[in-house]
Amino acid sequence: MKRLWIGFTAMLLIGLLAACSEDESETNQEEADASVPVETVEAAEDDLVVEHSVFGRTAPSSTSPLMLQASGEIDSLEVENGEQVEEDEAIATILTQAGTQEITAPRSGEITNLQAVEGDMLTGEEPLAVIADMNPLLINFSVTAETRELLSAGDELTVIIEEQEFQAEITSVGKIPGETALYPVEATVENEDEELIPGLVAELIVPETRVESAVIVPTEAVIQEAGESFVFVLNEETAERTAVTVQETQSEETAIEEGLQAGDVVVVNGQNQLEDGDTAEVVEGE
Repeated sequence: MKRLWIGFTAMLLIGLLAACSEDESETNQEEADASVPVETVEAAEDDLVVEHSVFGRTAPSSTSPLMLQASGEIDSLEVENGEQVEEDEAIATILTQAGTQEITAPRSGEITNLQAVEGDMLTGEEPLAVIADMNPLLINFSVTAETRELLSAGDELTVIIEEQEFQAEITSVGKIPGETALYPVEATVENEDEELIPGLVAELIVPETRVESAVIVPTEAVIQEAGESFVFVLNEETAERTAVTVQETQSEETAIEEGLQAGDVVVVNGQNQLEDGDTAEVVEGE
């Protein structure tokens, strides 16, 4: 009876060990078959460009004050603020001691700064009104010496006004700084519909090429660890940890000097869950 019990116990232990071994083997196989979901991009040869923002304000491209030849009374007024006038169009009739003076527009534009009404007495010291040219619209900026070096007359750059993008042309880059040690820069933007008005804040986007013809990857792809920079390159389904030499990095893009070639598929999301040699599955980002 004792021998029978010992045999039964031995068989039970052997069965349990076999089951554990099988479960462990299945677990290891599942782990081996598991793949890490990742998102990737192709490394590309390009310039590393940094964009600087410079802020200024819009203004009329030109202004022409309407001056009186002599003091007098406004007998008739033909225009009002905001009205468009053409060159030589009648503006007002002034009665003076010397006779009647006819005020006409010296140029086409918009009437601004008109504060008088018919019957008012005026002197020749202040303008009756100002004719402002709103198309194109002028934008005045003040820039540092470093930013000035990135600008030239004739450059066409993006400018953001009232959350809308326009193309602005640089018309003047000053050589002498003002009292704040900043250099004056002027640009113009087309304003055919005159939807833009003077006094608006304008953001000029100034690109600066920091590195030419480098292998560019998203900065998020580069991992820093123990003083080493590396990325994960996807070779078919295998993630390979690849050491790289960073030439320059910015918030969104990084220029790689050594370790990558254009066309390499680089992991940009999920790389923190990878080890060298892991199997990876490419998924699309949201």
